[in-house]
Amino acid sequence: MQLTPKLTNVETSIFTVMSALANEHNAINLSQGFPNFKSDQKLIDAVSKAMNSGYNQYAPMAGSLDLRQAIAKKFELLYNTSYHPETEITVTAGATQAIFTIISTFVKPNDEVIIFKPAYDCYEPAIMLNGGKPIAIALEAPDYKMDWTQVEQSINSKTKLIIVNTPHNPSGTVMSKADMLKLQELTNGTDIIILSDEVYEHLIFDGEQHQSVCLFSELKKRSFITASFGKTFHNTGWKVGYCCAPTALMEAFRNVHQFNVFSVHHPTQKGLADYLAEPKHYLDLPDFYQAKRDTFLNLIKDSRFKFTPSKGTYFQVLDFSEITSETDVDFAKRLTIEKGLASIPLSVFNDHQRDDNVLRFCFAKTDDTLKKAADILNRI
Repeated sequence: MQLTPKLTNVETSIFTVMSALANEHNAINLSQGFPNFKSDQKLIDAVSKAMNSGYNQYAPMAGSLDLRQAIAKKFELLYNTSYHPETEITVTAGATQAIFTIISTFVKPNDEVIIFKPAYDCYEPAIMLNGGKPIAIALEAPDYKMDWTQVEQSINSKTKLIIVNTPHNPSGTVMSKADMLKLQELTNGTDIIILSDEVYEHLIFDGEQHQSVCLFSELKKRSFITASFGKTFHNTGWKVGYCCAPTALMEAFRNVHQFNVFSVHHPTQKGLADYLAEPKHYLDLPDFYQAKRDTFLNLIKDSRFKFTPSKGTYFQVLDFSEITSETDVDFAKRLTIEKGLASIPLSVFNDHQRDDNVLRFCFAKTDDTLKKAADILNRI
């Protein structure tokens, strides 16, 4: 039998590679983006209560209405804007499913999609599976600023979608108000759709305000926002997220969503709806994760690594250019095998075409884990 798969030449994910190395060599795993501490027991109890109360059959296709109402209230509180819970919010099986479904809904063969690299690794395969053409624009170290002149030059009649991500994984940078205004200016009067990956919206530091696309009226009209409860509430394995968009965009999204996933784990939705009733559960997160970041950076301040403090996410990029001339992939592997500490080389987010001699470390860990990791980094 001759097979002709749509997606070929796909390497094993670097997350799989580095986690396998970490397990094999009993290394501290700061590579994959997940916490090594528990979710709030109140949330776990709320989900258990929902299971025991009988919420174990299919949820509505768009998501449990009480959860969608809670999400709508969150947007009103944080951004003074509204999404209708019945027509403009859909609960998804994590943000990655939302991103894949948005791309599948709108991207047709030969459509162009602008992405910014280094980029989270799910964007490009989804574009290619749907026959689209990724148009990559480089975010250059150490600032990872957007080149809006290049964006303007890349926009044409084939441009269907622009994907932005703020706070940005893997660099830990954030888009500014000026960035959003420029994106709004460049897309006004076009049919371009914006996919705004905002899964780290609550993990933003140093008094910065998250510049969501929903804060900009003309951008909001053409934009999807994707978000993740897993990233927000320390339970990435639950795979529950959501997306928001104006009614016409969401209607098209649901046409695909209903045949892709249909509905998401019901008791978790009920538990999350109850948990979101207390805004402090997400309002306290910036201080919580900034303390983690500051602890980690203070512990390694006298090391040979260079860094600019992360502005958002739970990732910190460290520059090793004064330590070794190895590629970032080789150094990351050696650091895992010989020193017992796993990280992620940023070149993998650039198709290995650009190596800035930096590694990404996840600081969503217990203080004890961060201290052990810092002890290793300080000895290099």
